[in-house]
Amino acid sequence: MRRERTDFTSDTVYPPAEDSELLLEVALREVKPKDEVLEIGVGSGFVAERLKEKCRFLLATDINPFACMMAKEKGIDVVRTDLVKGIRKGFTLILFNPPYLELDENEKRGDWLEKAIDGGKGGIEVVCRFLDFVRDVLDEKGRIILIVSSFNVPHVFEEIEKRGFRWKILAKRYLFFEELYALKLESL
Repeated sequence: MRRERTDFTSDTVYPPAEDSELLLEVALREVKPKDEVLEIGVGSGFVAERLKEKCRFLLATDINPFACMMAKEKGIDVVRTDLVKGIRKGFTLILFNPPYLELDENEKRGDWLEKAIDGGKGGIEVVCRFLDFVRDVLDEKGRIILIVSSFNVPHVFEEIEKRGFRWKILAKRYLFFEELYALKLESL
């Protein structure tokens, strides 16, 4: 029995936007041919598809089954999981464009797109969970590229430091309602 391709829309998979473009721009500058890369929250595959030939190995994760199917159709190795659960390998470069908005109860729809944009209380709950588990999959000398929003500053910086990472801003993107930062994190 042959499966037909499912048409994905912005109702099921987060479409590439300014934050995706910023992650791609910085990842292309940061990636090295010897890197083993993990992209968490692959979404449409916009970033992973352009990086997979520029590194030794690339694996992606997403909690959304539709995003996983879309990534697989683009030839990306993908695992459906929450952040890094079940991954048992160390990576030299980890990429994450997390959900960073705090949705009001009346904005929540209980769908897959909500999971891609709702960062929880203060917009940083997902980032904090990521920071709590990322060392399980980060190579000893590995680095992380993390997208954050001015909506989450300074709390997100405090959470990063509290978990023993140093950070620096590699790039910024100004939007009319917020500023996006591409951070590079490394263990202290």
